[in-house]
Amino acid sequence: MNGVDARIHSAAGGVDSPHASAMTVLHVASEIHPIIKTGGLADVVGALPPVQSAQGDEVRLLLPGYPVVMQALGDSIEVATLGPAFGAARVRLLRGRLAGVRPSAYVIDAPLLFARDGGPYHDAQGQDWPDNLQRFALLGWVGAQIAAGGLDGRWQPDVLHAHDWHAGMACAYLHAHAAAVPSVFTVHNLAYQGLFPHQDAPLLGLSSRHLSSAGLEFHGQISLMKAGLKFGSHLTTVSPSYAQEIARPEFGNGLDGVIRARASELSGILNGIDTEVWNPARDPAIVQPYTARDLSGKALCKAALQQEAGLTLDAGVPLLLALSRLTHQKGLDLLLGALPDWLAMGGQLVVQGAGDGVLEEAFRAAAAAHPGRVAAFIGYDEAGAHRLIAGADFIAVPSRFEPCGLTQMYGLRYGTLPVVRRVGGLADTVFEAIPGAGEGSRANGFAFDAETSEALTLALARAVMAWRDARTRAALQARGMGADLSWEGPARAYRALYERLCHR
Repeated sequence: MNGVDARIHSAAGGVDSPHASAMTVLHVASEIHPIIKTGGLADVVGALPPVQSAQGDEVRLLLPGYPVVMQALGDSIEVATLGPAFGAARVRLLRGRLAGVRPSAYVIDAPLLFARDGGPYHDAQGQDWPDNLQRFALLGWVGAQIAAGGLDGRWQPDVLHAHDWHAGMACAYLHAHAAAVPSVFTVHNLAYQGLFPHQDAPLLGLSSRHLSSAGLEFHGQISLMKAGLKFGSHLTTVSPSYAQEIARPEFGNGLDGVIRARASELSGILNGIDTEVWNPARDPAIVQPYTARDLSGKALCKAALQQEAGLTLDAGVPLLLALSRLTHQKGLDLLLGALPDWLAMGGQLVVQGAGDGVLEEAFRAAAAAHPGRVAAFIGYDEAGAHRLIAGADFIAVPSRFEPCGLTQMYGLRYGTLPVVRRVGGLADTVFEAIPGAGEGSRANGFAFDAETSEALTLALARAVMAWRDARTRAALQARGMGADLSWEGPARAYRALYERLCHR
């Protein structure tokens, strides 16, 4: 561990201490499960705040007023009306309850910026909204105004917690305010940086200091990710290993120097999962519930999945699942390269995901070429994801980099053994299974290092060998299903960090 990594490790340690008095926390984010989701960010924002509330803190959310968010908003009150801001003629700040979301939420009602068809970041053709800079600058600006005590006279947070590049401007505006309220900026994926033309910088209304290379400027552009990295009071990533990795050039996406400069203010706190939503003992989406003590229901789920996917019905065939965005990051091309060897091992493959058109077509072609052996569901279906994870024997996550990863934790929870590349949060959650390992072993899955199909193939071969030994398979499944993957520990770690920031 080099000097930078040592400082990061030190910053990440010692944050899991108990707390005594309640705090007020404002989470600023661009998406939230179950209302609007494009990835793991929504899962985190949907799961962490309710646990923090249950632990005694007063937590509120700030979200853009997309159509689905406005539809989910029940009775609300108008907190403030703002004049023209960031291209919107009229902006209202509302507060109320969102359907399916426990903490109270602020919603930015700015129809000109948010009331449109398509996704939160792209239009129906997959193109970035041309005014994304103004849209997410407004999100950050409103968050900073609430935190500084300028919008809601009845409530002010002790800490502002901004999530990923979409909320990075909240840290910059809070810094420009010279507000006493500290901010935490969480990097969910450094590869997505919120880059915009530098000539649009005047739209942000910041000083030249904040817009210089010491601030948002990044190789002739504006980076909203860099806004959070430079001006957040403290930085976190969603796993300890990723905190170390992004300080190195191969994972830093050009920002590793910025991150090394802030190494003493960087922590890695591993994500949890919602263990109520992801619970095979009480999951309404799966064919038959099951537990680590009685896995007979999982066998029924496998048979149902084979039937649903058009695969040959055979309990003795190892069934591998890939549930992922189909992107270069996720390493699904490595899986394609390993597919002939996997089929030679007698395995079946089910893929669910969408993304890169070339990968989508490649998996469609593989399914057509191997009927009864390979199935491809292009798109995403939340209930279907539960059925797939419950029915599969293995789940592959061969990512080139992975800030945290949630699907491998869902796999562990459902007794579906993960086969992962040893990077980021995958390295923090999945430990190589050793056939015949003692009860004290942490082994719960299979991992490989090299970014090659050959390395993945070898890991799959080890996985099948262990799986065919009933005692080894049962021990691995029990270990994964028995692990505490909840948000309880991470929520306490964030709480200790908030306390430290408020009292330093």
